[in-house]
Amino acid sequence: MAEEAKSLNFIEHIIEDDLRSGYKRDELRFRFPPEPNGYLHIGHASSICLNFGLGLRYNAPVNLRFDDTNPAKEEKEYVEAIKEDVSWLGYEWDRECYASDYFQQLYDWAVELIQQGKAYVDSQTSEQIANQKGTPTEPGTESPHRNRSVEENLRLFEGMKNGEFKEGAHVLRAKINMASPNMLMRDPVMYRILHKAHHRTNTDWCIYPMYDWTHGESDYIEQVSHSLCTLEFLPHRELYDWFLDQLVSKDKLRPKQREFARRNLSHTVVSKRKLLQLVQNKVVEGWDDPRMPTISGLRRRGYTPESIKNFADTIGIAKRENVVDVSLLEFHVREHLNKIAPRVMAVLNPLKLVITNYEEGKEEWLEAENNPEDEAAGNRKVPFSRELYIEQEDFREEANRKFFRLKLGGEVRLKNGYIIKAESCTKDAEGNVTEVQCTYDPKSKSGSGTEESLRKVKGTLHWVSIPHAITAEVRLYDRLFNDPTPDGHKDKDFMDFINPDSLEKVTGYLEPSLKDANIGDQVQFQRLGYFNVDKNATSDHLIFNRTVTLRDTWAKLEQKD
Repeated sequence: MAEEAKSLNFIEHIIEDDLRSGYKRDELRFRFPPEPNGYLHIGHASSICLNFGLGLRYNAPVNLRFDDTNPAKEEKEYVEAIKEDVSWLGYEWDRECYASDYFQQLYDWAVELIQQGKAYVDSQTSEQIANQKGTPTEPGTESPHRNRSVEENLRLFEGMKNGEFKEGAHVLRAKINMASPNMLMRDPVMYRILHKAHHRTNTDWCIYPMYDWTHGESDYIEQVSHSLCTLEFLPHRELYDWFLDQLVSKDKLRPKQREFARRNLSHTVVSKRKLLQLVQNKVVEGWDDPRMPTISGLRRRGYTPESIKNFADTIGIAKRENVVDVSLLEFHVREHLNKIAPRVMAVLNPLKLVITNYEEGKEEWLEAENNPEDEAAGNRKVPFSRELYIEQEDFREEANRKFFRLKLGGEVRLKNGYIIKAESCTKDAEGNVTEVQCTYDPKSKSGSGTEESLRKVKGTLHWVSIPHAITAEVRLYDRLFNDPTPDGHKDKDFMDFINPDSLEKVTGYLEPSLKDANIGDQVQFQRLGYFNVDKNATSDHLIFNRTVTLRDTWAKLEQKD
């Protein structure tokens, strides 16, 4: 039992303590509460995994609740994208809820607070209200409208609801304490006027509740036991509790807000505002661009739900914010794809190779293993012929002994095929090698069991047969930013750190087994990296996205620096 207790994170310790002190296990309920004003990103994945993971651990329901209280920024498109992301990660919610479902109840409760003298309509401008808030060391000053009569407040608040006033004319504020050391308690705004259509309620409402008023009350309506928020909401907890104090009844469960630290990712921005800026400025092609840290972008790039959940599990839940190196996320997708992705051959920077002693017009089909990590993956056949493509960087006319690829006079093995020897090469007018002439040992075929096939040579190259090769557009994605903390510089804009080499498009030559690849299929191009079929690919125009290289190439670059 002691070992099991050590494995709990601090949120789970809180829940265990609550269960020991009177909470009933069947009263546990959690929620994931995104605001539908953008696409979810990798930071949200940790919160999704935390809340739904607790639901699985305690066999408790988890609500998916959209905190849709700002019609100026929220859209149905975002709602649908969020639902798709949560489902794709493998989680099922108990109830699909919307804060907008509670607009009438929230309004009725606000009327009760006015009747109790605990809320009032303020007719000052937002600038005047901000100026009267005071400072962390100096108390605020009371609004001249703070002591309006209950009758006048009720009349004005109803007029706000009925659309009788323009935006900014009035707000509803809670009457708490303008001298509170917590500035959030200095008569916070509960409602503002917005003459904008809502994605669900259309123009039924002209006033919309603020997040702090909506948050705890929505939790209370849904009977959420533990409302888990990121650390910036810690100062809001006092206000969360104050609002609940005014409303809760003893026969209902009272929600409890607790906070955990946001985990930032290096070489990334996760602010929705900044991600929207990237989309609007066409730095990327959309929210699901494979360079974006959005869950939909990661999915399109070829990340798996398992890799993201393993990443979230590894970084865990903490009380202090820190920056997690993006290479850890890349490690987890490599680890998972290594287990599940078939190995195939593709050449992205082709150099023609001719086997001069191989019969012209001849072809044979060689046996190739699909995945050495998965015995059940089986084998496939790949065509071999006299003319092949290899990678340009796999050949040098002259090289030192540490170059284990092909050089004049040297030998290598062609993967699944034969041992070849480079005899000569042809160059263009600029001196670039355009063709390599080789000979092969007919008895050295891989797996044939001959003495020649068992001969050891240090290099093994991937290749494709030119007559059989199919072409595809291959998108070589890299990190979108070339700085570890692009939004951490006071004197520079995050856009200054855009990596100009974050996307390179090349024509790839692929073995023919990939001709019928389907959207989303994941493969390892041997020696090159992990790739998947893009959503815009067609049978006539295959498109492969690079998910990640086989090794952390950035680590090597940073070591050189």
